[in-house]
Amino acid sequence: MEFLDYFTDHHDQLLYLLAGISLVIELTVLGMSGPLLFFAIACFITAILSGYGVVTGWENEVLSVGVLTGIITLLLWKPLKQFQNSGGGPDTSSDMIGQKVPSTTDITATGGSIRYSGINWNARLDTEHNSAIIEAGALCEITKVDGNLMVVKPC
Repeated sequence: MEFLDYFTDHHDQLLYLLAGISLVIELTVLGMSGPLLFFAIACFITAILSGYGVVTGWENEVLSVGVLTGIITLLLWKPLKQFQNSGGGPDTSSDMIGQKVPSTTDITATGGSIRYSGINWNARLDTEHNSAIIEAGALCEITKVDGNLMVVKPC
């Protein structure tokens, strides 16, 4: 019972504990998806405020955690999602990416073919580039591999 008595007398320590547990669960189980991260930050801020006597009493501390979680969510949701979707650098999922190869037929946004390692591969133009066509025999660079379809751009 000393354990419970301690946290009854030291609300800020309980909030620090909740913040830490929430952060560990967020990082290990949820993979930075957000909800517990925002709650952990709110608990940490409320613990600081409680420690300095700015927020007192369980009711006010719970209210503070709830309001701060909402505010932090509004402020950090979009930047966190942009950070998560920012990519992770160049695509290295295939050793074919970045290779310069000749086209065996005209390549458009809908189809064509290239020759790589002695094999003709289906190909199409990368939509991120403004080229309308790569003519047969021209050199192109593989930018993505989509199954057995090579996505290419002109060199």
